[in-house]
Amino acid sequence: MTNTKKDKSTWAIGGGVMLGIGVGFFFLQTSPLYFVGSILIGLGIGLLITSIISSRKG
Repeated sequence: MTNTKKDKSTWAIGGGVMLGIGVGFFFLQTSPLYFVGSILIGLGIGLLITSIISSRKG
């Protein structure tokens, strides 16, 4: 067994998308475009968090 640490900064992208889907379900009755928009906002937040985490490590 190797004792290497894996980079889990990419988990922020999936977490942001999941957060966007969760928030989007509240807006789904109002408009499907709000649902898609909240998923994209969650993806963008996850990408920003990933870039911040990876820049601090390097």
